[in-house]
Amino acid sequence: MTQPRIAFLGIGLMGRPMALNLLHAGFPLNAWNRSHAKAEALTGEGARACTSPDEAVADADIVISMLENGPVVDAVLLSQTTLDALKPGTLVIDMSSIPPEMAKRHGAIFAERGIGYLDAPVSGGTVGAEQASLSIMAGGSRDDFDRAGPVFAALGKAATYIGPTGSGQLAKCANQAIVGITIGAVAEALLLAAKGGADPAAVREALLGGFAGSRILELHGERMIERAFVPGATARVQLKDLTTILDTAREEQLQLPLTQQVFEQYRQLIENGLEEVDHSGLLLQLEALNAPARLNDLPTRKPEGTGESV
Repeated sequence: MTQPRIAFLGIGLMGRPMALNLLHAGFPLNAWNRSHAKAEALTGEGARACTSPDEAVADADIVISMLENGPVVDAVLLSQTTLDALKPGTLVIDMSSIPPEMAKRHGAIFAERGIGYLDAPVSGGTVGAEQASLSIMAGGSRDDFDRAGPVFAALGKAATYIGPTGSGQLAKCANQAIVGITIGAVAEALLLAAKGGADPAAVREALLGGFAGSRILELHGERMIERAFVPGATARVQLKDLTTILDTAREEQLQLPLTQQVFEQYRQLIENGLEEVDHSGLLLQLEALNAPARLNDLPTRKPEGTGESV
């Protein structure tokens, strides 16, 4: 059976390994990125590099967008040239992280044109993207979710149907609230242990075997100890997601004090010029608050010219 042709929009930190996994799974793929060289780099794997979004989507059966934020998704997916180029019956899968209300609006616009739509953000970072082990949270119609099944299978270990349009983004908000708060908790716990004279690496190892064990402690705790802050996901993007969470909470008349506190720390981290460090780099903000306390005496490994791109 012929595989559906996919247009993949956004070949950044997450988009590149995701597009590669689709190519390796046998899907014909059109690649577009604002900086064309990143799309061109996939041609050796069998992709067709396109110079504009409308060129990429014109013959596609499924369109996947993995873009930096809501305004960029708006500009790319909802430009008149892109909308006019989409074939009726195309399925658009937005795997970016955008506000739930924006996803609902996008779904309504595409529905008017006879185009399917899923908001399907992911969790798992660049490691999950590379290993095709992403957790995928999808909102939209059940039929569109089922249609996307083979695509999701090539990208992740688990795709979960959450509910109607916007539900996927609500699940991503929940995910990012837990991630941000837990990164803060891990940073505080390890710094407390180190300041008191314990070996933070040994403390992390001990905690991994107990009730405090988590994927955040495992991966991000190790990054903190090694002071390795080249991003899998940047502090800038984490702040963007926390902003979406708090905006959504206000719309629902909710107060989220823990999320608010973590938001303020990420905001200060970024105001200090560290927007491109990994989000585990929140440790650096905690150390700045407690100077001269440091987790350890290793030199800090910071990113050089990295960061998510459209």
